[in-house]
Amino acid sequence: MTKIFRFGVIGCGLMGREFASAAARWLHLVDAKARPEIVAVCDTNTTLMDWFSDNVPTVRQRTTDYKELLANPDVDAIYCAVPHVLHAEFYTDILRASKHLLGEKPFGMDQLQNSEIMKVLSEKPELVVRCSSEMPFFPGAQKVIELARSGEMGEILEVEAGFLHASDIDRQKPINWKRMEHINGAYGCMGDLGMHVLHVPLRLGWRPSTLHAQLVKKVTERPDGKGGVAPCTTWDNATISARVTTQDQDFPMVLKTWRIAPGESNTWYIRILGMKKSAYFSTKSPRQWQWMDYSGASQAWSTEDLGYGSLFPAITGKIFEFGFADAIQQMWAAFVDELAGGNGRGFHCATPKEAAAHHAVLTAALQSGRENRVVSVNYAEGAS
Repeated sequence: MTKIFRFGVIGCGLMGREFASAAARWLHLVDAKARPEIVAVCDTNTTLMDWFSDNVPTVRQRTTDYKELLANPDVDAIYCAVPHVLHAEFYTDILRASKHLLGEKPFGMDQLQNSEIMKVLSEKPELVVRCSSEMPFFPGAQKVIELARSGEMGEILEVEAGFLHASDIDRQKPINWKRMEHINGAYGCMGDLGMHVLHVPLRLGWRPSTLHAQLVKKVTERPDGKGGVAPCTTWDNATISARVTTQDQDFPMVLKTWRIAPGESNTWYIRILGMKKSAYFSTKSPRQWQWMDYSGASQAWSTEDLGYGSLFPAITGKIFEFGFADAIQQMWAAFVDELAGGNGRGFHCATPKEAAAHHAVLTAALQSGRENRVVSVNYAEGAS
């Protein structure tokens, strides 16, 4: 019999509904060890909870007080999707309540908040705790990761990873909390997109040692939705030029988190250039990946159509196309697999240690961008 893990959702917005959708079609997966069942929801906006009541029949508790949800003995695990400023308070309370947690990035509004979360987590080693980052679950991304792990690429020449949006190029787009530093945090676009961009490099052991960041703030105010305007106090774009040094590698890495990227719509990509082989994947071409194999004088990129070759097998035929909703479900399948004692089929969700390392990178990038100089990345400070 398939094991059931009972979930509470704190924050019933867009991503909470995506989780509910993924859970509702769990039969899409083949031979899953376990499945999630959403039994409780919490949000200060009761209209958002109405959606869960209307569409998720397993919900038995709805509350505007997240501590009431945490006191529910029928809840095994939590998905928490709240504004960054609330991460430290909510995540530590979730851990102290002995609930497993999939939290949203950046896993603490800043490095200090992240350190508070990590301290409480160290007292709860029995819990499965992960950070949301779904893009590397695309089949093409998995192909790039597999090739990088193989060691066949030889000496790495350069790595570039990015997450690009274009919607903020519209100056009439109403302001939301992600444009407010006191709620979003000083990282700005880096805090919201940085875990996505750093997930794969950190998983491959590629930690920047030094970096220089170019931070861009083009839109300084937006409509406030009430007939006036409000100041935008976060960074729009960040380009981080880093150096990665490992035991046997030394190469540059470029990381882009752009909210104003003309022509782009939620584009995630990774490019790895090596002396023997290179690889590239972008969600702009979700069913393909590219690689280059230097086998003589010829140098030409090869492109392969992958179809639906997901990490966790699904009922969808191989000839069809993988999409964002599938990536969300694959991420959740990896988390639930770990809850059931598995290893995420070799690619588990982003770990708290990886989230802490990404905070070290973003903290250094923030300092670099403000001071316009090269900064060393201090990983020990976040770990403490």
